[in-house]
Amino acid sequence: MGAEHLPASEFEIEELEQALAVSDPADAPDLVQLLDANGVLRSDPQFSPYVEHLDAEALRDLYRDMFLIRRFDQEATALQRQGQLALWPPLLGQEAAQIGSGHALQPQDYVFPTYREHGVALARGLELSSLLRMFRGVTNGGWDPREKNFHIYTLVLAAQSLHAVGYAMGIQRDQEDAVSVAYFGDGASSEGDVHESMVFAASNQSPVVFFCQNNHWAISVPTEVQSRIPLSNRASGYGFPGIRVDGNDVVAVHAVMRWALEHARSGKGPVLIEAFTYRMSAHTTADDPTKYRLSSEEAAWKEKDPLSRLEQHLRSSGGAGDEFFEALAADGDAMAAAVRADVLAMEAPDIEASFNSVYADPHPLVAEELAWHQKYEAGFADTEQAGEDI
Repeated sequence: MGAEHLPASEFEIEELEQALAVSDPADAPDLVQLLDANGVLRSDPQFSPYVEHLDAEALRDLYRDMFLIRRFDQEATALQRQGQLALWPPLLGQEAAQIGSGHALQPQDYVFPTYREHGVALARGLELSSLLRMFRGVTNGGWDPREKNFHIYTLVLAAQSLHAVGYAMGIQRDQEDAVSVAYFGDGASSEGDVHESMVFAASNQSPVVFFCQNNHWAISVPTEVQSRIPLSNRASGYGFPGIRVDGNDVVAVHAVMRWALEHARSGKGPVLIEAFTYRMSAHTTADDPTKYRLSSEEAAWKEKDPLSRLEQHLRSSGGAGDEFFEALAADGDAMAAAVRADVLAMEAPDIEASFNSVYADPHPLVAEELAWHQKYEAGFADTEQAGEDI
């Protein structure tokens, strides 16, 4: 039995419970929150002006996108479990961080995502089925990043932060009215690429927003192990603002993101946003979170669900009723069915073309591997022919 399968000791359980005790957004230091866990809207002198435009219709739009991306995420997870996708990184619990920030972007802004920003992709207007093409294994990308200013998913941890800063430096030189945005997780914040990108961004006063979704777990490593201070505090070491926002509060995320984009767009330099949220599901469908975290922790965060708090607000304020939520549920099911149909209709690429696109010029090792694979596939044809001859 490997160590990763051993039951947690009493000491480890006590440590986790202590970490949970300080992981409540209400207790987090300097946390921006406008919509609390009960759906009650608060006022903030700095950030409330950035959400004055959010009338009942706009709040319904935010809820609709959060609901649809959660339904999409459920369908993608089911597709992977049924063998239709090679892998899937769920976003359950992080809908407010992504939809709230995504709705604040302007068309000319350019997004550099990780591999989990499905909600930002929806907010940018991408066809959701295109997000599944890479995980289906039919392409190395899935969409043209120039169409919606939304870059291809980055699987190399933290690499997109460097890309975002480089793009922002180009924005400066072209004197464009745009901002570059780098999305990354708390785990990626420990990578050298993030440090280097922040050094360059600060030195050049580049128009870039670093958006860190602190979902508390870098696979199996809790945030407390990676940083002894709030991640947002790191920004001061580079000389630019850092803000910690309740990542389960879509209204506050939207306000903070609008402020940060305005700051960067006006020539004042970069901003780091730490969205304090929680990954309710596995890191990917290859992960088992029961091996490293407590069910009591998950239960505590479930009470802070971003969809539930906005639904409570919409119902109590008269912004939406049963008819809206029932119609949305039907729309979600129809969307999920369409996504499933699209995935099942995706055709696998020609295997020889896949091998030939690894390098620009022919490579002897690749040619050898292709020959082996072709011989392997031919063996199945021989077996099928033998069966027909019997």
